[in-house]
Amino acid sequence: MTERTPTVRNRAWSRPVALDMPALFTPLTLRDLTIPNRVWLAPMCQYSVLAEDGVPTDWHLVHLGSRAQGGFGLIITEATAVVPEGRISPQDTGLWNDEQRDAWAPVVDFVHAQGSTIGVQLAHAGRKASTYRGFPGEPTGTVAEDEGGWTSVGPGTDAFPGYSAPRALTTADLPGVVTAFADAARRADEAGFDVVEVHAAHGYLLHQFLSPLSNTRTDGYGGGFAGRTRLLLEVVDAVRAVWPDGKPLFVRISATDWTEGGWDGDDSVRLAGVLKDRGVDLVDVSTGGNVTADIPVGPGYQLPFSAAVRSQAGVPTGAVGLITTPQQAEEVLASGQADSVLLARAALREPSWPLRAAAELGLTWREAPYPAAYARGTWDDVRAA
Repeated sequence: MTERTPTVRNRAWSRPVALDMPALFTPLTLRDLTIPNRVWLAPMCQYSVLAEDGVPTDWHLVHLGSRAQGGFGLIITEATAVVPEGRISPQDTGLWNDEQRDAWAPVVDFVHAQGSTIGVQLAHAGRKASTYRGFPGEPTGTVAEDEGGWTSVGPGTDAFPGYSAPRALTTADLPGVVTAFADAARRADEAGFDVVEVHAAHGYLLHQFLSPLSNTRTDGYGGGFAGRTRLLLEVVDAVRAVWPDGKPLFVRISATDWTEGGWDGDDSVRLAGVLKDRGVDLVDVSTGGNVTADIPVGPGYQLPFSAAVRSQAGVPTGAVGLITTPQQAEEVLASGQADSVLLARAALREPSWPLRAAAELGLTWREAPYPAAYARGTWDDVRAA
């Protein structure tokens, strides 16, 4: 494959940022990458029926590209599997071969052409793999092998509720997992991605190793904090070794299992400090997903965890979870609870959410990340009409 040097820019930020610019629309520089604003698209699986053998399609180009046109400063792909058995569903994307790499490249190029930056979330679903995608009216649970499913793997043989039991990974299996993450990161660089995010949240494989509720191993990858964090740290070290020094590395964590005796906020702060020392540039803070739990869902319910990681571990954080209004997002940043906000469901409902946010926060189209072709649709023109 021809070596590619992506152009990362946003024409809207070619001049100094005004002192009164809303925090949401100020750039954030991590290593050599300047992300044009702090409202980012959270990774969300699309379970596209057209994604065969992990290869992204035009759906992914349009889905991600439209959010770049809509002003999101950083676009993060869905959980992208590092091995076939690491897919959440048979319809998930991957980055375990060069065909997938080459299919991602035009998506990356289009996002760059809109002035946004793009990252790929590298993942292994572990015991939560080989599941139905759960679209309305479709089945749930584990996909049988005769229907295109496979046997999942995990730290042990305990199943996630409602799913089939996994095969326990042996100590000899784990170097292959680490290598798969590193190989996928190398392909991500070749495809032109600006950021790699290692997925260690939501009950997927790396989170399964972190939590004592799912990791009951008695070897060097279980037991106390050091053993349970070992696999994630080996993955981070391997990815950082192949990922260019000038490009940032993120890790997404679930800061708590929301269950007594599970992974918790103190563990997350401790882990974040270690990740910082290993070359991680931002911790993307979510919660839950590893066990069934009573989660107190509400607007900004995960913000205290992002704030704690940021202040106590001294590492930049991204906040996610029912952040839905521009005013709420601005307050998250202005109050120091996070360095960026990631939108999920709100972004599905409204691909141009950042453009509306810019208008509501008082920016003109010249100050906001409007594509030139959309300038006539701004609020300024409506008020002047």
